[in-house]
Parts: sequence; structure tokens; C-alpha cells
Amino acid sequence: MPDKDPTPRRRIWPLRIWDWFWSPTGVISAGFLLIAGFLGGIVFWGGFHWSLELTNTEEFCTSCHTMETNLAEYRETIHYNNHSGVRAICSDCHVPHEWQYKMKAKIMAVKDVYHEVLGTISTPEKYEERRLEMAAAVWKKMKASDSRECRNCHAFEYMDFTIQETRAAENHQRALDENMTCIDCHQGIAHDLAPGYLEEYQHVVDELAGAGALSQDETDLASVRTYLDSTGN
Repeated sequence: MPDKDPTPRRRIWPLRIWDWFWSPTGVISAGFLLIAGFLGGIVFWGGFHWSLELTNTEEFCTSCHTMETNLAEYRETIHYNNHSGVRAICSDCHVPHEWQYKMKAKIMAVKDVYHEVLGTISTPEKYEERRLEMAAAVWKKMKASDSRECRNCHAFEYMDFTIQETRAAENHQRALDENMTCIDCHQGIAHDLAPGYLEEYQHVVDELAGAGALSQDETDLASVRTYLDSTGN
């Protein structure tokens, strides 16, 4: 009777992977580490997403003392109270929906905490002194992004001009034809405007144009000025 082959036969590769997956590495198996890491990642991501969304609430945005002026002005606008009952809160206008832009906005918002602690706009007088500067910073972001956050709710292609008021329909059609963007005309849609805002908005457009962020059509504000003068905005 022939002797048995003393060399152990190698197991097929799926079984070898299975053995490695559950083989101890120190005290616990690699499989346990991977599963625990996966579940821990889910818990971490859920907590991170929850905290991120918490910072998008109106209560959080207006919890700082320096935001009381913003809140009072916003409550007098159509975005707060209107015939349809659909409200746009702070984050709808100031926080992008897209992940990469949202994270950038959240990181940049750290400066707001810094200025809150510093007391940069802690009094009505200080607020008014910085109003135009703060508005220009927001206008710059909106102009550069083609009013991206506005377009999350408002889009020319979904507007029915036939049921709009005549003036609104004409102006929206003009904006569409002349490649204008929402913030070109609606700088004061949610907050009061400071004296000299048109000149400051022109400066914003010139700055973006100098950086190559705008097309030639977008830098021509002659039509915007004519529009504003004609509508009284």
C-alpha cells in the first residue's frame, strides 16, 4: 500500500481568503476589525451629516446676537411670508446644495464665528458701517456662481411668463435674453440695501471680470442699470 503524501494540500483561494479574514491578528480577527470599522464609519458619517444639517437650520443661523438685524429684515420679505406659504430660510440662499461647494461654504463660515467673538458688528452702528462690505461679499459669490442658490428654487426654463405680472414677465424675459443672473437685479431681495450699492455691485462685477470669472456679456451692466432705474429697484 503506497505511503500517503506528507505534503499538505493547499486549500482553494476562496477558502484561504476566508481563513485570513477570520484569523486572529493579535487579539481579534481582521474580519472583526473591518466590520467594526465599517459600522463605525456609518455611525460617524450619520453624526457628521446630522451636525452639518443642524447648522443649516434657521434657529442655528440666527442664534448669534449679530444676526438679529438680518433676521428682522428677512422677516419683512416675501421669502419669509407669502401667499403660497413656501419659505426660503437662511441656508437656502447662503449654503450650496452640492457637496463640494457646501463644504467650502462651511469652512469659510468659520470667519463668522471669529467676527462674532471679536464683536465686529455687535452694535447697530458697527453693523451699518459694514453692511455694504458684507453684502458685496455675498454678491460676489452669487455672481460668480450664476446665482446658483437662487436657481435651486427659481429657474427661467420653468417660469410661465403668461401667468406672471406683465412687468415681471418682461423683465425675466429680458434677463434671459441678455444672459443676466438673479443677483444682477435682486441685490436687496432679503436684506436692506446700503447707500451706494449699485456702485459697489459694479465694483464686484469689475473685480470678477478682471479675474476672468465672467464672460463679456456678464460684465455689461448698462442694461442692469436701465432695468433698475425703470423698475425703481
